[in-house]
Amino acid sequence: MTSYLAVLKNYAGFRGRARRREYWMFVLVNAIIGIALVVIGKLTKMPDGPTFGIGMSRNGLGVWGIGVFSNPILFQAYALGTFLPFLAVEVRRLHDTGRAGWWWLFGLIPVLGWIVLVVFCATDGVAGDNRYGPDPKIAGRFSPPPRTAPTLPASTPRAPRRYESS
Repeated sequence: MTSYLAVLKNYAGFRGRARRREYWMFVLVNAIIGIALVVIGKLTKMPDGPTFGIGMSRNGLGVWGIGVFSNPILFQAYALGTFLPFLAVEVRRLHDTGRAGWWWLFGLIPVLGWIVLVVFCATDGVAGDNRYGPDPKIAGRFSPPPRTAPTLPASTPRAPRRYESS
């Protein structure tokens, strides 16, 4: 869940690199939330709106195709809200593999483009630094600084301690 939230916090960050775990955890959580929203929308008979995408045809023959399908408004709002973070993390993932972010346009080619992007995003990143930034796998590079106890400045006078005598 932290990978999902990290992507949302860096929702428009197209620079740098994203590890496989960050990308695939975002995709997984995004899919789970999307499916849950569709189910909730269908169960509550929420109004539908047209969505361009891939899905089952309405004739019930089990034919898959590309076209305009009907999805609940709740799902559409979520999909619209997570489109930019998804695009940003995909570009950063491509950067990690040493490819330009413009390769995401290859995904506009049905089936073949999707397969190529899945392979690219599943491939291990380039070891070491590349032209898109430092290697995110190097331990400690992006870890937060160690937590220390707050200290008082030296010029702050301290109240004298009182000891009780018995």
